[in-house]
Amino acid sequence: MKNREVATLFRNIADLLSIRGDQFHRIMAYRRAADSIDDLGRDLNQIYAEDGLLEIPGIGKTLANKIEEMLTTGTLSFYENLTETVPPSLLELLRVDGLGPKRVKQVYEELGITNLAELTEAAQAGRLRALSGMGEKSEAKILAAIEALTRHGDERALLGEAWPLAQSILAELAKVNGVEKTAVAGSLRRMRETIGDIDLLVAAQAEAAPAIMETFVNLPQVESISGQGSTKSSVVLLSGMQVDLRVLPPERWGTLLSYFTGSKDHNVRLRELALKQGLSLNEHAFTPVAGGPYEGEDEMICADETAVYATLNLPYIPPPLREDRGEIEAAQSGRLPDLIQPEQIISDLHMHTTWSDGKMSILEMARAAQANGLQYIVITDHSESLGIANGLSEERLWQQSLAIREADEAMGPDFRVLHGAEVEIKADGSLDYEDYVLEALDFVIAALHVSLSQPREQITERLLPAIANPHVDMIAHPTGRLLPDRPGADLDMDRIFAAAADTRTILEINANPRRLDLRDSHVRRAVELGLLLSINTDAHHARQFDLRHYGVATAQRGWATTDLIVNTWPLEKFLAFLQGS
Repeated sequence: MKNREVATLFRNIADLLSIRGDQFHRIMAYRRAADSIDDLGRDLNQIYAEDGLLEIPGIGKTLANKIEEMLTTGTLSFYENLTETVPPSLLELLRVDGLGPKRVKQVYEELGITNLAELTEAAQAGRLRALSGMGEKSEAKILAAIEALTRHGDERALLGEAWPLAQSILAELAKVNGVEKTAVAGSLRRMRETIGDIDLLVAAQAEAAPAIMETFVNLPQVESISGQGSTKSSVVLLSGMQVDLRVLPPERWGTLLSYFTGSKDHNVRLRELALKQGLSLNEHAFTPVAGGPYEGEDEMICADETAVYATLNLPYIPPPLREDRGEIEAAQSGRLPDLIQPEQIISDLHMHTTWSDGKMSILEMARAAQANGLQYIVITDHSESLGIANGLSEERLWQQSLAIREADEAMGPDFRVLHGAEVEIKADGSLDYEDYVLEALDFVIAALHVSLSQPREQITERLLPAIANPHVDMIAHPTGRLLPDRPGADLDMDRIFAAAADTRTILEINANPRRLDLRDSHVRRAVELGLLLSINTDAHHARQFDLRHYGVATAQRGWATTDLIVNTWPLEKFLAFLQGS
């Protein structure tokens, strides 16, 4: 068995145990083991051969024995026994938004439903509403969730999964003699929120290609080779992701990189512009067209992308904009935005510590933020009603205030630690803290976490009072979506944007790649309306500050510039804004 097969089996066990109602710590042990195996970057069989299973984080003797059984026999008796009492087909029901383990157990035990088709049939026939705790509205929500799952059910990797994988592979390829340049391409270079296959490019002379390809197909994270040639090879990684590598001549790097970056529609527009100038553009070069002004001249090759766009009388268009969403016209008229850059971010306004569901102390988070180039942060642990996140009661909030002041003093004069909170917007639209509590905080975030499947009108009306509250400074991850399966609240974004414009309430671009919320299309509309935006990591650990660039990329895809991103503001300007100046 391969890494991803073992990890998948452990996750399936965890899900089946949760449906059965086993103890939480036992369920989490299998989930943690699966995560550790996914993060290995080495063949699990090789680690087993080296007697190294117990060195994997989260793997004790019991789980090591199970891994050994899987690797040596291809099966696991514990799993086989478990599926005799809990049908494995129930796992697909957990993919339906709004169906947790307890509800799945209920529909199985009371209605005999074992798979998605049976669930769909039961919902369409009106049989779910008869269950305890269900009703006609709940049944309709489940049907809608099934339809959403059907629409979005294609397997695509998250940006946050594909990007580090691609970078690690390119780093290894860059060590091979003869490699001059490396780059990601395709939708990954354009920083789309989900990715199909990973496309990688290497610039090198032809004589270096064989060694590059041999290195690529023999990387430790490669599970199988789909194809190997002189200029292109394809592999499947242990994670299940497909990666395609092309070796390109350095002198043609510009046109090739542009072509393989896409998008398809953007490339079509570039070729149309070339034809108007009497040139044919393909991935290799510009070629004069018969009867055109360049007829008889040599082909025009481009060593970099700047030359490609210059040949078309255009300024360089950054990859995140290349979606044929007006970037060509903006470039022609000199209206390309000066996009926000990662190094311009000097603050993070949304993070969590051990006071709620974070993993590090206030001071540890502050020091990590400073090491990441930030100048000030806001500690925003969860409010009380989000019990699953160990939310803070009012009493604990005041205790935390003292701890934040101590951390602020410890950091010295060149770094500030401010006190905030991520306050829950409850199902009835009220906020988790009273106004007098909110007024005492430096910064207040309001957020939706529960009852996200409420109808559009209802959930929009639920969010609007939070935006209107004079003590609320920012709305976090507005739709509450979780990629790839939870689409989030069906908000009337036009009304949300109008309210945010009226109150000068900040809307967050959450940089966690499972959220990226606001999404790029919402950012684009917010930018057009001149709304204030904030790019935050929502960090629960110091290492999650590294997620910032995903939020910046989403902002770039939405054409955002520094003037609208409050994280670029110096502390004095930020504090003046909070004080209403």
